[in-house]
Amino acid sequence: MQDVGEQLRAQGLRMTSQRRRVLDVVTREGHVTPDRVVALVAADGGQPLAASTVYRSLEALESLGVVAHTHLDHRAPSYHLADHAGHVHLVCRRCGRVEECPEAFATEFVGNVLAASGFVADVTHMAVHGECAECSR
Repeated sequence: MQDVGEQLRAQGLRMTSQRRRVLDVVTREGHVTPDRVVALVAADGGQPLAASTVYRSLEALESLGVVAHTHLDHRAPSYHLADHAGHVHLVCRRCGRVEECPEAFATEFVGNVLAASGFVADVTHMAVHGECAECSR
């Protein structure tokens, strides 16, 4: 976290207690929506944080490349540590389970899209929806 604090200072920002608490939640939870961050910081014994503070903290941390987000559904984005990227999210439509597979599994798809349209796809920013192994039985 000290490195994150140094990165923030280099941009004229500080590692505030609010940003630290938000980063702690993202680190602990893996994938978490802003609303869930609000709820979890409210339960950590500190002062409750307004949703706007959580969003601004997440934006500041994302601009540094510390966290990244993906859209697991059509609702709020889900945040995770940026160094946890490099995977594609698999979301079960029945039970809501979120699994991950290596980004390399989508290499052929990304190459096909590039060849056909010149578009460079970022599959780590999306989710593939279907049914998990248990629900598909």
